[in-house]
Amino acid sequence: MQYAVSDVNDHDRYKILTAFVLPRPIAWVTTLGPTGTVNAAPFSFFNVFAEDPPIVMFAVNKRPDGRLKDTWTNIKRTGEFVVNLTDEPLARAMHDSSGDFPPDIGEPDYLDLKLAPSVDIKPPRLADAPWSMECKTWQVINVKDDRQLIMGEGLRFHIRDELWDPKAMRVHMERYHPIGRMFADRYCRTDDRVIFPAAEGPKKAAAAD
Repeated sequence: MQYAVSDVNDHDRYKILTAFVLPRPIAWVTTLGPTGTVNAAPFSFFNVFAEDPPIVMFAVNKRPDGRLKDTWTNIKRTGEFVVNLTDEPLARAMHDSSGDFPPDIGEPDYLDLKLAPSVDIKPPRLADAPWSMECKTWQVINVKDDRQLIMGEGLRFHIRDELWDPKAMRVHMERYHPIGRMFADRYCRTDDRVIFPAAEGPKKAAAAD
């Protein structure tokens, strides 16, 4: 079965993409509203793309009625945001924060999520997140006026202490239980893991003596 992209409407393209490109990491983005309201919204069209400087990108589309989402409005005004990751204990709150909240009602306050101050930017982070990165806007790409691809430059990492070995610079995988996005209301756990030996690639025959 195959489809030309031009023969499939926007909704069905979304269904095809999200049905097969998975699991996807989730950026739980915190921003600061003009009156001090803290917004927290999840985005699964998201990933990291570089380390020097650290670059993340996520997509923010308009609401079905055409309104701009609070996340984009806040980032457009301030140029600052925090990308928080989520794990199993926070998964339901993350999902619930995707609802349609008015701009004057912050998801962290409504869902009893603890906040912690950032160091280099004004928007706070989610205190219980396993990993957070303070970001400033690096670049924005406008896609057909109804979706913004927001690229952020990371300024500071926050890692939950019990998850990180600072000497080895490695995560304690047995303690880290991230959640991935599937599609619709479906998510996945990531504890069923596979380890392969390092790939060596083809080797040339040794030269004869």
